[in-house]
Amino acid sequence: MAFPPKILEKALYLTIRKGIPITLGIKSDRRSVFFRGEGNAAKWGGYERTSRFFGLHIKGKGSMDRTSEAKRRELVANRETLKRIFIMREDDSAKATLLKYMEQIFFGLQDFLKDHVGITEERSLREMASRFQNSLISEQPEKKLAEVITELVEDIAPHAVNVASPYFVGHMTSAMPFFMVHLAAFVAALNQNVVKLETSKIVSIVEKQLLAKIHRMIYQQDDAFYSRHIQSVDTSLGGFTEDGTLANMTALWVARNSILNQTEGFAGVEQEGMFAAYQALGIERMVVLVSQLGHYSLRKAAGLLGLGNKNVIGLPIDANNRVDVDALARAVKEISADPKTRIMAVVGIAGATETGSVDPLPRIAEICAEHNIHFHADAAWGGPTLFSEKYKHLLEGIDLADSVTIDGHKQFYMPMTCGMVYFKNPWAMDAIAYHSTYIARPGSVDLGIKSLAGSRASTSLILDSALKVMGVKGYGILVEHGIGLAKQFAKEIRAREHFELVTPPELNILTYRYVPARLQERLKNAEPKEAVRINQCLNALNIVLQRDQREAGKSFVSRTTFRRPPEQGGDVVVLRTVLMNPMTRLRILKEILDEQEQICQTKLGKAFGAIC
Repeated sequence: MAFPPKILEKALYLTIRKGIPITLGIKSDRRSVFFRGEGNAAKWGGYERTSRFFGLHIKGKGSMDRTSEAKRRELVANRETLKRIFIMREDDSAKATLLKYMEQIFFGLQDFLKDHVGITEERSLREMASRFQNSLISEQPEKKLAEVITELVEDIAPHAVNVASPYFVGHMTSAMPFFMVHLAAFVAALNQNVVKLETSKIVSIVEKQLLAKIHRMIYQQDDAFYSRHIQSVDTSLGGFTEDGTLANMTALWVARNSILNQTEGFAGVEQEGMFAAYQALGIERMVVLVSQLGHYSLRKAAGLLGLGNKNVIGLPIDANNRVDVDALARAVKEISADPKTRIMAVVGIAGATETGSVDPLPRIAEICAEHNIHFHADAAWGGPTLFSEKYKHLLEGIDLADSVTIDGHKQFYMPMTCGMVYFKNPWAMDAIAYHSTYIARPGSVDLGIKSLAGSRASTSLILDSALKVMGVKGYGILVEHGIGLAKQFAKEIRAREHFELVTPPELNILTYRYVPARLQERLKNAEPKEAVRINQCLNALNIVLQRDQREAGKSFVSRTTFRRPPEQGGDVVVLRTVLMNPMTRLRILKEILDEQEQICQTKLGKAFGAIC
């Protein structure tokens, strides 16, 4: 009888963190874990996880370095003091003060990043949470700005995550070009609201030009097309959003409204709602098709748009982690034969979050065109691959998509957050147009007419400026570094005795896991039930390995779980690396593997041997 995965994970955790040497046994209820030599049995959940802190009743004294009552009494809020904290164009003193504080922030953070070589320091979340238990806002000002900045630099930054470290290779966040900080400060100081022309003016015009530039990178239309639409008040080539989630939602929103649009006796889904729309079309549901590696934002969008997230149908993937196009074709044929169901969209992935894989976009486009289905390409991660002459062929067929999502804060290396959505048809976004009496009036050029956001910062200025500084060539070099490094890392993993490469890289993401050499041959020849048991043990091992390495604070890889049926060995927990930091080198990745080997062989080996 196999041990439940959670019990295996807990057993390893207790051995390492609590120092309890154990040999496992379980009762028929599959819940009781026995610790031989301890003289008692402990139920799952009987011990706390020290890494969890949410929901705990923690006693604390408040925030770090709280200002004394005496000093706080000296600070008073009145019109004169408030006037001094606003930027006044005619006040040279205010300009000097602003410069002083900007230097304090920039230089302080620069020193922090230089000195803070690890990923995060060892202070636990529980300990930090205990210091932030104050729920009261002080009546009068509590601190001077200089003190607040000092607190941010000295008390907050050191306890944040150093995502700029070349050893931070676990998520889609990385070091930024230094000028991004200056551009972000400019955008904050300008404080434009781009949804309406009255609060943005030229910024909206610049944004429309930028949308045309990236639209052209994707769709490669001719000069006449862009001359007509680049500054058109009637059409839209796309739009900026807060992130990729909202970009995906916007694309599906357009797809839904285009199907459930106004017809005789029906004013459209935006006015009458989903129930009336389904009645008007004589259907009972709408579905979205995507591979099982589809981003969870698609389920969020389905929930918000009234489809219900269970109607995002995950399709099987092939050996290369791409959607099985034969399964897609069968699903489209079967669903299309059901008069009560409509396919709202098919989503092709151009850079899966977990594996970096790219779906066969040309074949998906062919299936969608045959059945008149909206084809959306989620290129939130992989979109900038188009900048690389060497690798842009990996996104072949993206120009056939009806809509495309790309994120700015991923491989455009922008600060958080920036998403974009593009449409092949310049009139597509008419399906989501909204008007008001005070902004976004009919006939106006306000960008907010065809946008979910009611307010939005001018982050497009950051990307527009970055493209001028970096150029196609500069971004292409970054893309090629990441993909090339991923190939080198895959080769290194294959060469190591105790590691298994699970998903080879197509772009710059790969997954692997620690598998002791003695188990590799057993797993290869195991019957399904035995393979499930071995994988459960390996899952527990890799979960604790990833957690232990993260808490050590020197380096970071993430982890995910690939869902597989029992006949294929069951679920598999893998370690995941995202190689986008241009400062990350193969030498650093070898150090990360060395650290993982050391953790497993010196800290986990004995416990793992007792369990498996």
